[in-house]
Amino acid sequence: MKPTVLLFDVDGTLVTTCGAGRRAIERAFELRHGTKEILSFSFGGMTDKAIIRTALLALGRPYATEGDLEREMDEMLSFYLGVLTEEVARTKIRIHDGMLRAMDMADARQDVALGLGTGNVRKGAEIKLGCVGIYQRFSFGGFGDDSIDRPTLLAAGARRGAEKLGLPLENCRIVVIGDTPKDISAAKAIGAESVAVATGMHGIAELEQCDPTAAFANLADPRAEVALFGRT
Repeated sequence: MKPTVLLFDVDGTLVTTCGAGRRAIERAFELRHGTKEILSFSFGGMTDKAIIRTALLALGRPYATEGDLEREMDEMLSFYLGVLTEEVARTKIRIHDGMLRAMDMADARQDVALGLGTGNVRKGAEIKLGCVGIYQRFSFGGFGDDSIDRPTLLAAGARRGAEKLGLPLENCRIVVIGDTPKDISAAKAIGAESVAVATGMHGIAELEQCDPTAAFANLADPRAEVALFGRT
């Protein structure tokens, strides 16, 4: 088995934030733009930048150039992170079953690099995971800062994981762990394996229809060790 790069999604996969992220974005738009009604779509599997871009365009306000839109996106992201800090402080974040054990097993293996693969910008991931003490366990990742596009940010995380192992990317096995169909499709787009967990908004039957490499109710399933690390 090749050395393995694990890329964990955050929301719905590692943790449940009980809607803190959505509430923070809604509050940020209400405070900055006077409305949250343009945020009626599902955020599942979307990057932070994709959510904010979609919402800004739904406001129907003209932007003279793409650069103007990008600047407003950056300002909204910064504003959102301040609101997110407040929301997380009054929310009970919970780590999903099996995740701590999976991290422990990864840490015990020299041929495994433990990282994040998330649409959250890096600071957002730090805010959400830091409050339950696990952010520092991930020494690298692919983040929403890297790209608005999920496959592109996962590819960035995969490259960093290979560097962490001191190996060429082609010599590594990449495994994406996520809770949405978009996690599965993004993994396929970069040629990675996918381990789907039904700990978010999507049931296991729905996830299995997307043909992941493996799917479990959660990572406490004893079969998950082989899916993550391969057979020894």
